[in-house]
Amino acid sequence: MTKTLNYSYSHIWKVAYPILVSLIMEQLLGMTDTAFLGRVGEVELAASAIAGVYCLAIFVTGFGFGIGSQIIIARRNGEGNYKETGNIFWHGVYFLTGLAIMVIALSELFSPWILSHLIESKEIAEAAMSYVRWRLVGFIFAFVTVMFRAFYIGTTQTKTLTLNSIVMVLSNVLFNWILVFGKLGFPALGIAGSAIGTALAELVSLIFFTVYTITKTDCEKYGLNKRISFRWKKLKSILSISVWTMVQNFFSVSTWFIFFLFVEHLGERSLAVSNLIRSVSGFLWVFVSAFASTCSSLVSNLIGEGHTDSVPRLIRRVIKLAYIPVLALALLFSLFPKTVISIYTDMPDLVSASVQSLWVLCFSYIFTCPALICFNAISGTGNTRTALGLEMTALVIYVAFCVTVIAYIQPDVAICWFAELVYAIAMLLICGQYLRSNRWKGTRI
Repeated sequence: MTKTLNYSYSHIWKVAYPILVSLIMEQLLGMTDTAFLGRVGEVELAASAIAGVYCLAIFVTGFGFGIGSQIIIARRNGEGNYKETGNIFWHGVYFLTGLAIMVIALSELFSPWILSHLIESKEIAEAAMSYVRWRLVGFIFAFVTVMFRAFYIGTTQTKTLTLNSIVMVLSNVLFNWILVFGKLGFPALGIAGSAIGTALAELVSLIFFTVYTITKTDCEKYGLNKRISFRWKKLKSILSISVWTMVQNFFSVSTWFIFFLFVEHLGERSLAVSNLIRSVSGFLWVFVSAFASTCSSLVSNLIGEGHTDSVPRLIRRVIKLAYIPVLALALLFSLFPKTVISIYTDMPDLVSASVQSLWVLCFSYIFTCPALICFNAISGTGNTRTALGLEMTALVIYVAFCVTVIAYIQPDVAICWFAELVYAIAMLLICGQYLRSNRWKGTRI
């Protein structure tokens, strides 16, 4: 019997579950930031929305490199070339550390000017910059953990992600409580304290990953204990896959930043509402993202083992499995919207103003779930350049909606959130058509 990767529902869940738990824990980072700042003031809450997306747009550039590395690691793992996975890991660590330092330096030079010119409210712009300045320092730690994540997902050893994320969230809650409100003798730093707390939590996460890898992982098998000589040729081969996921991630989140800028012009209340909906969306998104990451890794492993024809069946199974928690949660959130929103703020009028936007968001996930899984499956085949083109097409449609509806019509904030539905439908149609064409087959990485 030919050896093949097990892609039964139980195995898909076995790989996805630790990723899911880790993403839920990481989402709690944003929840705790929003929950703390939602009790400081509307300016801080609104500023954290724009600053958070601004930092995310920068972070996902490094995260995109990690996704590309994960695809290659998964392919080598499927081929049985285990030691090469360690070589890819270390090249990624060196590259992302240098990238993080460069990002911090460039941000200090240009972020104050960018934010002051893009944000209408001076108070929000100043608060956003105080968050960005400290938050980016943590990218030195966060970018290295991206490669640990790529390694463990690529080799389908995902259990450690759960442990790491729990440690990170508990650290973030503690640091935020101390620094935002000024506990244990520390000054109350407000929004800056939230950013510092998150950066410190990322340092704790990196320390955990390092200790776990040394003590629990077979470093000899995967070549993690070998001192490698950095080779530009190797980095170039990784970038040939990763650069497209880096660009794709940057543009994807940058257009979301554009969405928040347009909403900011509708007023502080609309921006505060959108920040709350963004936080709720993140909780639904982690379920979709966990299954999408699993699909990408399993697709690459399957192709590495020579079972390309099994890919479509795998994708269908992942979508069916993902729909169970996603639709259940979307229905629950729709039935009890005020209860869900009250987790993030204790302002009754803000809770009431957010209900309709939450309904729109929940409906959009009917299409977001299969769209994101199909897109990640395409990336998992190694066709990352094509995936970028597909994403850009959907983003053009998304931005066109934002410009024509939000910027010109300036509707109620709930109407603005239909942008998510438009994007999801466009992405699903585009990716579905590409997968049916079979043009993704035969790509070598």
